[in-house]
Amino acid sequence: MPELAVEGDPAVPAEEALVVDGVGDLQPIAEAFEAGRPVVVRASSAQEVRAALARPEVAAVLVPEERRDLLELDLTELTYG
Repeated sequence: MPELAVEGDPAVPAEEALVVDGVGDLQPIAEAFEAGRPVVVRASSAQEVRAALARPEVAAVLVPEERRDLLELDLTELTYG
């Protein structure tokens, strides 16, 4: 499963995962992780991508088709500056 993908990418089995619109509510994310269910987060900004990938429970982040540019983010630079 890719770490970052466009919504609908067949490499991300969203139908098998818990798909959430952010990491604001950690309880369902933790529960899915503990149950062995992949967690996929939707994000539409660089800050949302960074926040999602900072969570160890998150398997992948999906970005909308119109924000395909987010696939080009330098995740190391975004995380560590």
